[in-house]
Amino acid sequence: MNKQLHFYIVPEVSVIFAGMELAKIFEQRFGSHRVKKITNPLYPDQQLLFLFLELDVPVTILMTASLSDYRMPVLEKWVGREFNEIFFCLPAYWDFDELENPNFSWIYTWIYKLERFVKDRNTWYGPGHTIPTANPEVPISELMKQEYFIFLDPILLQRELTPVDIPDKTIHFLSIIPIFGDELDFKMGKGTQKFIRKLVQRNIDEKLDDYRKSALSSRLRFF
Repeated sequence: MNKQLHFYIVPEVSVIFAGMELAKIFEQRFGSHRVKKITNPLYPDQQLLFLFLELDVPVTILMTASLSDYRMPVLEKWVGREFNEIFFCLPAYWDFDELENPNFSWIYTWIYKLERFVKDRNTWYGPGHTIPTANPEVPISELMKQEYFIFLDPILLQRELTPVDIPDKTIHFLSIIPIFGDELDFKMGKGTQKFIRKLVQRNIDEKLDDYRKSALSSRLRFF
């Protein structure tokens, strides 16, 4: 809650904010002091939301604000999940103002790329969908060694980010979780639900962690 973010807070009186209705719902849900409407500081044509939440430990949500204006062409089994916003869950140590430091600023680049990709390709995201960082794959940053992202329903935030009903649509929220190549292979071979169970068993959720190991790595046992 101590991040100032002065350099890119959007003046509410001067901008027609595409996510205004969603922001108001979050203000009712969490309190107006926990919601900030911003533009992406690296890509000013994108609108975003910050949600500052107090769980067992504080986390900050960086979320798209207008992706749900786009109706995703979902498969028949996913009818009812056409409208989504995607988000990163950030730990307390994350420095949002470090725009020159790629170990922090990549969140702005990737949340922009992921929103543009789904719209430009006229495609859709659903739970379990994965996307590589490049072809061939490269680590997200020097600290974040994962080479893929997976979209999942909230795990840590399943109570806080329940779907939102507004006129003519229900908005769902998909977390963006960096994963390793062996985790992708496990997910592709065993399925999304078994992969989620593997994450939960290792106390891994959507909160970003520069230092986490693969959920498939062996653990040293001392007793």
